[in-house]
Amino acid sequence: MLVGKAGRRGKRGGRSSVWRGVPRWAQLCTIFGVVLMVLSGTSLVGAEALIARYEGAVGKADLFGDQAAGATPKSDIKGPLNILLVGIDPRDKDTPPLSDAIMVLHVPKEMDRAYLFSLPRDLYVEIPPFEKADFPGDTTKLNAAMSYGSRVPGGKPDAAKGFELLAITVQRVTGIKRFDAGAIINFSGFQKIVDAMGGVTMKIEREVRSEHREPNGKHRQGNPNGEGYVGPQAVYPKGKQHLSGWQALDYVRQRYPENGVPDGDYGRQRHQQQFVKAMAGQALSADVVTNPVKLDKVLRAAGESLIFSGRGHSVVDFAVALKDIRPGNIQMIKLPGGGIKENGKYLGEQFAPEVDDFFVALERELLDPFLLEHPKLVNRS
Repeated sequence: MLVGKAGRRGKRGGRSSVWRGVPRWAQLCTIFGVVLMVLSGTSLVGAEALIARYEGAVGKADLFGDQAAGATPKSDIKGPLNILLVGIDPRDKDTPPLSDAIMVLHVPKEMDRAYLFSLPRDLYVEIPPFEKADFPGDTTKLNAAMSYGSRVPGGKPDAAKGFELLAITVQRVTGIKRFDAGAIINFSGFQKIVDAMGGVTMKIEREVRSEHREPNGKHRQGNPNGEGYVGPQAVYPKGKQHLSGWQALDYVRQRYPENGVPDGDYGRQRHQQQFVKAMAGQALSADVVTNPVKLDKVLRAAGESLIFSGRGHSVVDFAVALKDIRPGNIQMIKLPGGGIKENGKYLGEQFAPEVDDFFVALERELLDPFLLEHPKLVNRS
């Protein structure tokens, strides 16, 4: 549900009892984990006394081409902010990566809440030319932008350049003029973060059966007589469930109606958002923040799983700037759409007309009144 001003900002007084005795650096790194884990499972980062340990573990890259353009960072971090979060599942170092999850975190100028929305990986878009990869441009699915942009003539794919082209494409789609930060999350690292936390408990809205995994976590065998897989399937029953790392990663990947996701990729986006919120809540729990051994494991796993660009600002800078954001004031948004076909061939997805109005409201900082008028875009699950 939408949160009013009093609920958003909360009390400026003392912390909840879970924070008593927890060092300031641990509070900051855990809070920022709430924001960057919004990436489909990102990161917790270190601060102050442990900057060298955790800041150094986070991968850094020029995700927006700033160095080549000679761009200078903002003098400080002020809202509104837009952060692009991309999840990839690279097969190997020689294969250009595809963006399996594309999310935007919007932080209003008050810096006390955030809005999270996903873009369908199959969104049918115009990907502009990109000289750095000798790419002439194309009209195709959005997740291909990462792959096209990452190609290095005569060399191995460069995920940072792929991110740059994806960011340019997303800006054109959404009307966002500039991303203030970005991150690439490796899904194999996402699994390590969940396991470091001891798993995550979340509410599963309906039974989902895995396309890819057996109940013991092993990959299902390929169908010898055609496409797909055969053999027993892992099942995620409706209700409150505790998921290990491989189960969480498997669950948020499912997107086919025959596996219990009737709304396809839109359902997968919703499940990813729901899990990210549950994961953020777990990261803030006493079980993690007051357990030095577990917290250290989570921080190190997160750092190893993340490539971050703050466009001149560090992870710690953002941790401090976004310290007031909690799981309860991250509003999940669903952007409706449907498939496009040409001569019976599926080309991809397109947004419903009201999504254009959403992007206008985003640009004008009018999301609260817009969502009051369009409650169907609020993901209440």
